Amino acid sequence: MKQKFFIRELVYIAFLAAITSLLAYLAIPLPAGLPPVTGQSLGVMLAGLLLGARNGAISQMVYLLLGVLGLPVYANGTAGVGVLAGPTGGFIWGFVLGAYVCGKLTEKNSRATFLPLAGAAVLGGVVVVYIPGVLQLASVTAVTPPEAMVMMLPFLPGDLIKVLLAAALAQKIRPVIKKR
Repeated sequence: MKQKFFIRELVYIAFLAAITSLLAYLAIPLPAGLPPVTGQSLGVMLAGLLLGARNGAISQMVYLLLGVLGLPVYANGTAGVGVLAGPTGGFIWGFVLGAYVCGKLTEKNSRATFLPLAGAAVLGGVVVVYIPGVLQLASVTAVTPPEAMVMMLPFLPGDLIKVLLAAALAQKIRPVIKKR
């Protein structure tokens, strides 16, 4: 019986890593060297909201490692350690903790409604991901962290849409996953 649950967990972890990888290809380039607007953070939010803290974070570690190994899973099909050291790398590092926080905030409440799910998605999938992202962006581009945060303002409307989508999807999918 334990084996069955373990295999299911591995499948869910792999699936959410794959979803995040696919969402990286939904990229809208921005001018001035800004990171592209991508769907990756939607994958991060879903990983935490659907899998919980531990497995959500593991799925994002798998995603991160796939890119380090050279698979083109980062934004616009990029890969490698150079991406993690570049201006957008901090956001990718933040995916692991972001998924963990999304999951930690909701895993005890299997019947979480839309608002708690959306709140967890904002905190984990946006705030927590932005902290290392903005700090690394500032460091690599030689601007101050407040200036880097201002650079991120164009991303907030898209992030809000991803939060709403993640909360709506999680509200529908979580009961199905929890039943199995």
